[in-house]
Amino acid sequence: MTIITKPQRALQKNIKNISETEQELEIIFTSDEFANDYEQELEEAKKTVQLKGFRKGHAPAGLIRKLAGPAIEASIAEKLASKHFGDIVESDKIKTASRAGMIDFTFTPEQLTVRLGYEVHPEFDLKDFSSYSFTRSVYTIDDAAVEKEINLILKGHGTMVSVDEAATATDTVIGDVVKLTEEGEEGEGKTENHHFNLEYLPEDNPFGKAIAGKKAGETVVVETPGQNEGDAPVNFRVTISEVKRMELPELTDELVKEITGQRFENVADFKADVKIQLDEHFSMKSEEDLLESISAKLIDENPVATPKTMVASFSNMLVENAKRQMGGSFPKAFDTDQFQTAMQPNAERHARWLVISQKIAEMNNLEIDEAAIREYAEKEAAKNTAMNAEELMKTYMSADFRDYVTDTITKEKIYEIIKAKVSITDEATPVPDHRG
Repeated sequence: MTIITKPQRALQKNIKNISETEQELEIIFTSDEFANDYEQELEEAKKTVQLKGFRKGHAPAGLIRKLAGPAIEASIAEKLASKHFGDIVESDKIKTASRAGMIDFTFTPEQLTVRLGYEVHPEFDLKDFSSYSFTRSVYTIDDAAVEKEINLILKGHGTMVSVDEAATATDTVIGDVVKLTEEGEEGEGKTENHHFNLEYLPEDNPFGKAIAGKKAGETVVVETPGQNEGDAPVNFRVTISEVKRMELPELTDELVKEITGQRFENVADFKADVKIQLDEHFSMKSEEDLLESISAKLIDENPVATPKTMVASFSNMLVENAKRQMGGSFPKAFDTDQFQTAMQPNAERHARWLVISQKIAEMNNLEIDEAAIREYAEKEAAKNTAMNAEELMKTYMSADFRDYVTDTITKEKIYEIIKAKVSITDEATPVPDHRG
């Protein structure tokens, strides 16, 4: 017996560019492509719809069609659009940046027309960056840098003691603060025993500038700017009651054992480890700063359009990061909408860099296969002998981690491609001062 199959008709479709990052797709289905689905849903409606005056499942088909028809038509439109959108994206090589949403549809017994909207990656020519030049900071960790770092560590084991001396830039000054009226009299509101940690106050802070160099028992008047532009300055009187200074403990072998949980037994080994940690930290900082300057340059030189969905995703990420830094939630009075608006330019730059980096990956036929993941696993295992490359490989190839690892490797390779083409000059740079 010969089975004759009806050739499958190519879907009739129309793609319309709305903007650089938006498209509309119109798909037209004939009755042959939706009639069976329609009849099946109609039969289901007959079984479930209860109409007054008719036994369940015995209402006239025409009446069911009239009542349930619009819902069935919408269901068929959603089902067929979902079924065929992915195939069209693949066959037409559409670089989608968002999910498709149905705009509208029209339904007749002979034809169903569905219109979908979605965002796409913009088409653009990346500017040649081979002539770009960058400077990479090279930090040298000397004995002074190691001593500074150790002093920061020792602060956690130090003692605050009162001193009868003028306050230095690293002292804490305690005093009563009173707001003064325009006539110089005491106004409403007094704060007792306020702690001014001079080390952490900005250099231009009026309280810090006025208090530095003063001793316990002295009184200073501090002039601060008005709350709003054009407002008169506001004066405060600070009566200093105490100056406290951090007294660091002597670094001994016993203290080293306590600080490190017995990981190191003597001062020499501890200092050597501090130097190693600083070397690794500033080497990483050097590379991160370089990559940041590279991405910033390419973003500025390629002002490409960015999909709104992508920008919104980065905006939400920045808000969530800020929320985590504040302990998991914003204060009650915090204006989240205003903050998100302020973050919009930053989110757009993140989105633009993603578009640019994906363009570089495409131009260089960059694909991350199993061999690339294995190479990455071996590199990570070499950094830490407690890790096993094979165990890492199993983790990286799992459904939970593969996308993340692939993205990480892709980013690394994109930077390698860029760095191989641009000019990079190393520059000796002093270790920046940082506080504990």
